[in-house]
Amino acid sequence: MSEIEQPLYESAAVRELDRRAIEGGIDAAELMRRAAAAAWRIACDRWPRCRRLVVVCGSGNNGGDGYALAALAAAAGCTVQLVQFGAPPDSPAARAARAAWTPFGQPQPWPVAFDPLADLVVDAVLGIGLQRPVTGAMAAMLAAMNAHAAPILALDVPSGLDADTGRPRGAAVRAAVTVSFIAHKAGLWTGVAADYCGDRLLDTLGVPVDLAKAPGPRAWLMPLRIGPEALPPRRPAAHKGEHGHVLVVGGAPGMAGAALLASRAALRSGAGWVSLATHPDHSTALVAAQPELMVHAVNGADELQPLLARARVVVLGPGLGQNAWSQALFDTVLASGRPLVLDADGLNLLARRPQVLGGAVLTPHPGEAMRLMDAAAVDEVEADRFQSAEVLRDRFGAVVVLKGAGSVIAGRRLWVCPAGNPGMAVGGMGDVLSGIIGALMAQGLAPEAAAATGVLAHALAADAIARRRGGRGLLPSDVVDALWQPLNPGLR
Repeated sequence: MSEIEQPLYESAAVRELDRRAIEGGIDAAELMRRAAAAAWRIACDRWPRCRRLVVVCGSGNNGGDGYALAALAAAAGCTVQLVQFGAPPDSPAARAARAAWTPFGQPQPWPVAFDPLADLVVDAVLGIGLQRPVTGAMAAMLAAMNAHAAPILALDVPSGLDADTGRPRGAAVRAAVTVSFIAHKAGLWTGVAADYCGDRLLDTLGVPVDLAKAPGPRAWLMPLRIGPEALPPRRPAAHKGEHGHVLVVGGAPGMAGAALLASRAALRSGAGWVSLATHPDHSTALVAAQPELMVHAVNGADELQPLLARARVVVLGPGLGQNAWSQALFDTVLASGRPLVLDADGLNLLARRPQVLGGAVLTPHPGEAMRLMDAAAVDEVEADRFQSAEVLRDRFGAVVVLKGAGSVIAGRRLWVCPAGNPGMAVGGMGDVLSGIIGALMAQGLAPEAAAATGVLAHALAADAIARRRGGRGLLPSDVVDALWQPLNPGLR
């Protein structure tokens, strides 16, 4: 991935970019040749011993890309089985690609057995041309592709996957590598798309994208680094007051660990000092667990008020619970008007009594988002993660982090985090994230910048651990201890 932010487009915008490129003098057949050449280079780089291919083509221009790639592979001495689903592609550019393939053989119409000795299967069936759910004969063909022992290289978009939402529409190809052309497709970067795309690569095909004139991106992909422009060096004579006071409110009986994780994350993320307002049952134990914390036993709203007066940012919700004690602290924090990060049970309490929260960051996972949206099922949230994040942003007047693979941050822009790994799917990871964001806000970052930077730092720290030790068994406390690296730009 790039170290600069990159635009993510919906399929209609990519078609417009394609049309403008052709109007600007790049012949459609030339674009198809460039796409095939880019995909073939990636295939040779990723699978240098590949000598037998199955190339499966559809009826649109994605199929034309497949014919052009098949001709390149055959010219390089590979054995190629070209399988055609439905009518051959018939645009002028696709006819030229078919003509390039003709000297090497004839397409085999589906259904046909795929070459069992193939080293690579190329998916050139649908691309961004998906119009309806995949069922019947096409679903059977995609299932046969997935069942083959060879890895799959998907051209532009894995067939069956909605390029705008990243959701499969019926059956879908599960690729090892997806190479997108001209521009990144938004849906490929969030939610379950990660299960279908494999490694996601981009070749612009030499098409210049003037962002000032191009169709607007749906979202922006964050770079895989945090630069000094986001977190500049501290001045040599800095003192703790300059780095902010974070107050974590949570930790009902039996749930002290969540509040402790959020507090530790805030400390490791650079807050000048961190206070923890928690239930009296375990306040003494928490002091012993983390002596740098200022732990306060809080029985109710009156004891919370003086702590709120001193705090720059409040992290509300980790381990908070939903009983009368929890509700009283929740109401007191919201009434204070303090800048706020709201997570876990704080979100569940907000769902009971929705209200606008200017200057806040909400960090729901899909289940919490479902309750905040009054949706009937999590699938309604996941059906379009971009839209769901926008709905919550507009409903609550807050920056929203919709967590999950490819977390979506909704502020003035939509951001998508390309980092992270499955090892993060463990209880307590969200508590750590809330503490990171709270600390960054306390250090002066605006809510949107703090949310985006915090999500990225959280994911980069987890990825650094997973590269060394693997993802299975990754703990939230491991991530806390690894935060120093992404949050100190320039330190490697």
